Amino acid sequence: MPSHAIKIGYTLSSEEHGPKDLVRFGAMAVEHGFDRIDISDHFHPWTDEQGQSPFVWSVMGALAQAAPDVRIGTGVTCPTVRIHPAIVAQAAATQSLLTGGGFFLGVGTGENLNEHVLGDRWPPADIRLSMLEEAVEVMRKLWTGDQVTHVGEHYRVENARLYTAPDGGSVPVYVSAFGPKAAELAGRIGDGLVTTSPDAEAVEGFRSAGGSGPAIAAAKACWAEDEAAARATVHRLWPNSGLPGELAQELPMPAHFEQASQLVTEDQAADGKPCGPDPEVHVASLRAFAEAGYDEVYIHQIGPEQEGFMRFYRDEVLPRL
Repeated sequence: MPSHAIKIGYTLSSEEHGPKDLVRFGAMAVEHGFDRIDISDHFHPWTDEQGQSPFVWSVMGALAQAAPDVRIGTGVTCPTVRIHPAIVAQAAATQSLLTGGGFFLGVGTGENLNEHVLGDRWPPADIRLSMLEEAVEVMRKLWTGDQVTHVGEHYRVENARLYTAPDGGSVPVYVSAFGPKAAELAGRIGDGLVTTSPDAEAVEGFRSAGGSGPAIAAAKACWAEDEAAARATVHRLWPNSGLPGELAQELPMPAHFEQASQLVTEDQAADGKPCGPDPEVHVASLRAFAEAGYDEVYIHQIGPEQEGFMRFYRDEVLPRL
């Protein structure tokens, strides 16, 4: 059994769904009992088969009206290359006010897939971590509502002020971490931790570095009435999730992910993802996160069966937890 209670949220996949569907699914999730949502922030999908990539800030603004009481955050935004952190700070401040403070900004060092589009150099991992740390510093300064001038190693801000600042002068920042250096950074500068697997070492690294906020995970699942159909859906839409190492951060185009994913078998794509109609399989996956020390898990239902997934979790999975 889990060592502590864990909260379950719903993930909106911007890679799979257009803006109107994302808003509709977000409102539907609230109707089915989900009180927290995260949403992916991409310029490109991982593969052409996924097929979508709307602008996340427009979608979240609409969601704030369609589902006004739900807690929502980005899972995750890269505030370092494609968009300057001062602009992300303004967007996050506005979203925080639209949601009555029920907004968190998930941040990470990003992927070449999304960040190369303006022709900027894609820096190595250590520099990306340094850029993220400075970007969070810039955003926190701006959220106070004070006039800010900042001259740093990576960013320059001159006489900038957010006249529409967030209530309380801050927005919770949850830092995505893959590896010990990122987990240490998350604990040092973040209000929470984000990962995609039940990684107890990441949670420990976050806590050891002073992180006291929630440890949250973005996990994938595929409910369907037939397990084989669910596994096939995962392999068709998310074969890239079976790619090893740093490929997810380094490959620049959906076509490259499609080429690399030809080597990914159905078993590899489905590994670690509960598939099919057995609630105990899904419960076991969630318990693994609880046992690793996570406080919240946001579930991304792969494929078109969103309402069926929500009913299944409401009626069969969550009561077992």
